[in-house]
Amino acid sequence: MYNKLKKLFGRHRAKVIAGSTVLLLSCATDSPDRNTREGVAVGAITGAVIGHQIHHDRGAVIGAALGAFTGAAVGRYQDEQQRELEQALLKERRERQVSIQRLQDEILMVSLSSAATFDFDQSEIKPRLFRALDKLADSLVRYDRTMLHVVGHTDDIGDADYNFALSIRRAQAVAQYLLLRGVPTERLRIEGRGESEPRVSNTTEEQRRLNRRVEIFIKPVVEGDESNAMISPYAN
Repeated sequence: MYNKLKKLFGRHRAKVIAGSTVLLLSCATDSPDRNTREGVAVGAITGAVIGHQIHHDRGAVIGAALGAFTGAAVGRYQDEQQRELEQALLKERRERQVSIQRLQDEILMVSLSSAATFDFDQSEIKPRLFRALDKLADSLVRYDRTMLHVVGHTDDIGDADYNFALSIRRAQAVAQYLLLRGVPTERLRIEGRGESEPRVSNTTEEQRRLNRRVEIFIKPVVEGDESNAMISPYAN
C-alpha cells in the first residue's frame, strides 16, 4: 500500500509544485530588518494569496463555507480531535516522530520531527512518515471546520536565507502530501520561519535536532472571528 502511495506522491509532485503553491512575503524584501523579512511567508495552496491582514468579509465567507463554531462547541470539537489524534498516532508519539499539543484559543499543534520527516538538508518526505501523515490527513478531512497552517523551521547552521527557503520547501512538501490525501486546498496555508523561532537554543546537536521541525496548527473557525483562523500563528 505504501509503495503505491509513494509512487502516487512522486507522480503528482511535479504537477503540484508547478501549479499549486503561491508564496507571499509579508513585507518588502528590501526591509532593513532581516528577522522581519525572513520571518513570515504565508502561502495559499491553489488560489488566493493572503497576508496577515485578512479582510473580515473574506474571513466570514471562509467561515461560512467551513462551518463556524459558537461557544463551548469549539472546545468540545477540539477535545474530540485531540483524543483521536493522540490515539491514532500513539506509536509515532512513542517513537518521538510526532508530538501533539493544545495551545491557547483551542488551537491544536502537531509537530513533526525533522529526523523522522526529512534527511539532512532535504525536503523530500521520508517514506517512514507516510503512515503518520495518512492518519493525520484522515482526521483532518473528517474534522473539517478548521484552517491548517503548516510551518517549517530549521536550526541555525548555515546561511539564514538558505534556511528560510529550506523551511518553506519542507512545509510545502507536507502540505502537498496532505493535499494528495484529500485535505481541501482552501484549508491549507504554508509558512517558513527558517531559524527565527527555535524551540530551544542551538548549542548542541540534540538541541538543533529539536529545532528542525514542521508544525501543523489546527485553528478552529469561530463565528464572529472567522478571519482569525486564517492568520498565521506566528503573526503576533
